[in-house]
Amino acid sequence: MVTAVNSMNRSSPPNLSVSHPMTTFVSLLRGINVAGHRPVPMAALRAAYAALKFTRVRSHLQSGNVVFDAPTSDEAEMVGAIQDRIADDFGHEVRIVLRDASAFTKSIAQNPLAGIPGIDVTHFHATLLERQIPPAVFNALTLPIRGGERAALVGDVVYLHCPHGYGDTKLNNGFFERKLGVTATTRNWRTLLALDRLARDPSR
Repeated sequence: MVTAVNSMNRSSPPNLSVSHPMTTFVSLLRGINVAGHRPVPMAALRAAYAALKFTRVRSHLQSGNVVFDAPTSDEAEMVGAIQDRIADDFGHEVRIVLRDASAFTKSIAQNPLAGIPGIDVTHFHATLLERQIPPAVFNALTLPIRGGERAALVGDVVYLHCPHGYGDTKLNNGFFERKLGVTATTRNWRTLLALDRLARDPSR
């Protein structure tokens, strides 16, 4: 389900410059509304984004997937402003992974596991990292892989095949955050495709 909210005018927005072209961004919040942990109503979350002067704010599902437009290229500033706003409005310290829409689409297109014989796309997940990791660092990891599981890094995304279900794998956010020292958040492939469609649809 996709819902939208109009822009509001509140304090502490990032420095949005009209000299920059309007860009669509996909933001993924880490660990809200999971098994009742750190609840955040989506309508209130959309309002928090709109209060930062972002436009065309829309969300997908209940687990912290927000798409919005902004005239800025300073992603770090936006992430900081969103995290501060969520802390102020909801009392939660939440980490965010942010991608512009073109980078998000590219991350879907470059899945190295797609097309491998015997791989079921319904078991795909992707762990999005806050920054790129050198391949040598990833390749040096001892991955706790069970039978049939696969993991592959491309840039700032770890692509996963979890035939036993993501809930049972040890290739989870906690593992990659501990081993790589970066914020990580994971979505299933269906959610990623839906977010990509939402980000690329000018009518939404």
